[in-house]
Amino acid sequence: MEMKCKLLVIGAGPGGYVAAIRAGQLGIDTIIVEGDRAGGTCLIRGCIPSKALIHAADKYQQINKHTGKGHLGISLKTEPELDFAKTMTWKEGIVDRLNGGVEGLLKKAKVRQIKGWATFKDAKTCDVETKSGIVTIAAEHVILANGSKPTELPFLPFGGDVLSSTEALTLEQVPEKLVVVGAGYIGLELGIAYSKLGSEVTFIEADSRILATYDKELTAPVAKWLQANGITVHLGAKASGWKDNKLSYADKDGEAQTIAADKLLVTVGRKPNTEGWGLENMAVDMDGPFVKIDKYCRTAMKNVWAIGDITGEPMLAHRASAQGEVVAEIIAGKKREFNPNAIAAVCFTDPEIIAVGQSGAEAKTSGVETIVGKFPLMANGRALTMEAGEGGGFVRITARADNHVIVGIHAVGPQISELSGEFALAMEMGARLEDIADTIHVHPTVTESFAEASLSALGHAIHI
Repeated sequence: MEMKCKLLVIGAGPGGYVAAIRAGQLGIDTIIVEGDRAGGTCLIRGCIPSKALIHAADKYQQINKHTGKGHLGISLKTEPELDFAKTMTWKEGIVDRLNGGVEGLLKKAKVRQIKGWATFKDAKTCDVETKSGIVTIAAEHVILANGSKPTELPFLPFGGDVLSSTEALTLEQVPEKLVVVGAGYIGLELGIAYSKLGSEVTFIEADSRILATYDKELTAPVAKWLQANGITVHLGAKASGWKDNKLSYADKDGEAQTIAADKLLVTVGRKPNTEGWGLENMAVDMDGPFVKIDKYCRTAMKNVWAIGDITGEPMLAHRASAQGEVVAEIIAGKKREFNPNAIAAVCFTDPEIIAVGQSGAEAKTSGVETIVGKFPLMANGRALTMEAGEGGGFVRITARADNHVIVGIHAVGPQISELSGEFALAMEMGARLEDIADTIHVHPTVTESFAEASLSALGHAIHI
């Protein structure tokens, strides 16, 4: 079977499906090819299911607080029971609902959907292996949105009791003992969730601290939470092998050690999906392991575009979606480019972390003199009423010393991720400290901490 279209999108993750929907809205004849279910890693086996698991784990831990002597004057006579199979069924229900929603939106936009594995013969032609046979598709434009996959260590291959993040989200029962190799955001999010569900969790991290891509001030409250909740973290430790449900590793002093576990979760990063589908036949340039693009998301091959994780860091779903929308509009003849001021990143740890833009140290290395304002959540009334004021959480703003233009916003605290939109908007609008300080923020809300941090940078915070 042969098909033709103006636009062919490979991958129905948050980059690909957004590009296809927007193209369809603009009247572009579009086909999207996906080997799995619409929604990609983020929706099916990443962002959404992990946040559902984190939410369930939070609920379970919170209820446990009320047993015995109770908490906040609320007490339960018996401990809650966890039916993990039902928890996972609930999580899958959310995934199914969103998957169906994406497919419905593609259909509404008149996008043709092909389920199968695409292999390119040249830059604009591919064979798609479907259940009913080979479908050959020729297109004027191609958007590569192939995404990424967990990085596998050669001495810790995935399989059996060695899990990637994907398998960790489909377990049938909570492991009694869980060892996590890698204390980056994926490992910490999942490890913390399973700890709350009852696992004895241990982290093995090669770096000298957790979440090494974030500054130490931001990660300190997370480290404090781990210690307070009995989670062991071995820093400067290098894993070496797995045998008979024991992990071998060298500790920070180079001494050989072993640790037993029911499951081993390996979260040492992600790598772009660039193999097994004919990328080598498309004459695009590479930037290390990634497909090289310009500010329009163009590759070296005319009318071949690339978006999302396959194009490099930051590997974030919202970056991919924004790129997808830009490319669809460019193909439709609109004047667009992908040039955001900053992209917010969130760690759904306990407490949560937001980072958007530069820290003071990062700005200094680029020769920019800055002023910094910081406001602790323990001084915010709403945070205290939500039990979010303890634990060292704060909002921090970094701005240029000369004109007060904000160059970075960072925060850590329970449920602080909900402020990420306001932070990103401030950066995108080129806000100055005075813009935030002079915006009347609702009382009592945690967002008041943002205005107070601005006032702090200006030298006259009110509530500290």
